[in-house]
Amino acid sequence: MKIILAGGTGFIGQAISARLVGAGHEAVVLTRSRCPALPAGARAASWDPPKPGPWEAEFDAADAVINLAGTPIAAGRWTEKRKLRILQSRICATRAVVMAAGKAARRPKTLVNASAVGYYGDVPEGDAAEEHPRGSGFLADVCACWEEAASQAADFGLRVALLRTGIVLGRDSGALSRMLPPFKLFIGGPLGSGRQWMPWIHRQDAVEAVLFLLENPVSGPVNLAAPHPARMEEFCRALGRALGRPSFVRVPAFALQLLIGEMAEILLTGQRAVPKKLVGAGFKFRYPELDAALADILA
Repeated sequence: MKIILAGGTGFIGQAISARLVGAGHEAVVLTRSRCPALPAGARAASWDPPKPGPWEAEFDAADAVINLAGTPIAAGRWTEKRKLRILQSRICATRAVVMAAGKAARRPKTLVNASAVGYYGDVPEGDAAEEHPRGSGFLADVCACWEEAASQAADFGLRVALLRTGIVLGRDSGALSRMLPPFKLFIGGPLGSGRQWMPWIHRQDAVEAVLFLLENPVSGPVNLAAPHPARMEEFCRALGRALGRPSFVRVPAFALQLLIGEMAEILLTGQRAVPKKLVGAGFKFRYPELDAALADILA
């Protein structure tokens, strides 16, 4: 298959493009970089959404599109300017992808588009499966607008799968790499109450789930999370076990709010997002349990 991948130079995108090439697919990565780091066999196409350009021709005869593009959520304090950039980067890229697919002479059949479990807002108790209603807050608003933009591809006959992604764990993942230093210094521990849910997924399972969605007729929102979410305090204890370190230094909520402002929302709230659709469609997780996932990543 010919697969177009937007946002293919990030933490998840690089792994997906490598897996596509390894499976014998043609991978075309849409990128703003002049010298992107791509796996051998992948091909780059320069784009600058929402501007049209030669990159749109790649959509002709493509079988599917994977769109992960968007400025990082946790790369800086949430000023009003940055919040607008977080939203616009996702909407502009998604609308550009959808319009290019609609204009193609032979349209792609599938769009797998990123979103996040932040759609559900803070859900202290109970499962947040895909039918759970939208929550409140900045992240919920961003995800709702993002998904609405992607869903317009259905008007052009594409099957649309929306990846409501949890915390993706890997050796060089942003979330895990920020947690490791204090644990290695014996000062690691939970943030806030520690009772907030942390829906997580091993990067390998995330990549395989995306390929699974390319080949199986699943549409609409799909929780990209392992079947056994953990609360923050449980996650920290598991990380401590994996590193042979204690997990007892709690960071109070007010300290986080003073340090990073509104962005503390992503650390102090959570939801028990469960992969009901993936499991129902027959997807098999290689790392369904947190201890095994961390052992593999930190080996």
